[in-house]
Amino acid sequence: MLPEVRTHVNMKPYREALALPGLRSLLLVAVLARIPLTATGVTLTFHVVLDLDGTYAAAGLVGAAITVGAAIGGPLLGRLVDRRGLRPVLVLTGIAEAVFWATAPSLPYALLLPAAFVAGSLALPIFSVVRQSIAALVPEDRRRPAYALDSMSVELSFMVGPALAVALVTAISARTTMYLVGGGIVAAGIALWLIDPPIRGAAEPTGPRRKVPRREWLTPRLLAVLAVSAAATLVLGGTDVAVVAVLRASGEIGWTGAVLAIWAVASLVGGFVYGALHRSVSPLVLTGALALCTIPVGLGGAHWWLLCLALIPAGALCAPTIAASSDAVSRLVPAEVRGEAMGLHGSAVTVGIAVGAPLAGAVIDARTPLWGFVVTGALGVLVTLVVLPIELRRRRNADGATPRPPVGADLTSAAAR
Repeated sequence: MLPEVRTHVNMKPYREALALPGLRSLLLVAVLARIPLTATGVTLTFHVVLDLDGTYAAAGLVGAAITVGAAIGGPLLGRLVDRRGLRPVLVLTGIAEAVFWATAPSLPYALLLPAAFVAGSLALPIFSVVRQSIAALVPEDRRRPAYALDSMSVELSFMVGPALAVALVTAISARTTMYLVGGGIVAAGIALWLIDPPIRGAAEPTGPRRKVPRREWLTPRLLAVLAVSAAATLVLGGTDVAVVAVLRASGEIGWTGAVLAIWAVASLVGGFVYGALHRSVSPLVLTGALALCTIPVGLGGAHWWLLCLALIPAGALCAPTIAASSDAVSRLVPAEVRGEAMGLHGSAVTVGIAVGAPLAGAVIDARTPLWGFVVTGALGVLVTLVVLPIELRRRRNADGATPRPPVGADLTSAAAR
């Protein structure tokens, strides 16, 4: 058994991917650039509560305004990248970020709320741009480890960003931390502008953009990938809230950081293993497994260490699920519209998190913390079952034309290559 594991999980896929020109620098900039972005939610919450004497509900509205703006603006900015190139979009969003973070600390709440929406719609598109550039830099047969590395870098950013923001707020002030976070975001935009990662592969068409009607690429299979992407992050957002609720109910709230750290480490390990596999795994399969593993997590809530153990299976599926969905989107659309498609994927991920957290909170308030895991996990399973016929139909059509792909192939025929 042990030699077989070594055969299928090794460093070779990562070495081959990282040997490609431009990928190392892109991933390095990505992990550093995402740290200030992951700190924005915590920083704005502290600013509203501490500096503006607002409630947590008011702070939540500011976060929601940014989220809604990002969900709307992501595909539009992606389309602009497809049409005008990356650098003009980085200039536009960099200026918007600089204006918002320079003025937001002094704005009254009545102006901060609409400003947050505008800032969200013009947010620096680091997440989608990095994934679009990976598709341009990396051949299809090496994208899985590249997207796994990207997902792991996201996990690292979320481990560092919010914690760093809390430390800065505690040591200095929320208002000063806002200036620092804004400066970090602008610096990230400048770094991306300087390295100017490609958005089209060397073998992909360049020059004037071919007009591709949406009906040609916004297919049922792509919509299925977007649906399971949203479902996966809905489960993750719900889990985040439910963990805090379970620990608070058991009187072990002080262990929250340790439990979430174990969850994140499990995700990193899962992402590493996924990237080293020889075959793709469908994002539909991964989302369904993630949701199923989340449902019983609350049963381990009697003690913090039991909750840690219960979270490990679901945690190990977090990074692989996001990586698989990013990979699938990159393969499903032509290069001319990849930016818009990645923007849609980013919006799906954002909407999932935005819905999952308050949904779990409402369920927990109405019932018990255990139900936060159960309901969000069950919704993830439901979405998976709803889109399952699309996958089955694709497989039936593939059977009539080509040999059936192996079990565990990607949701799309392209991703199975």
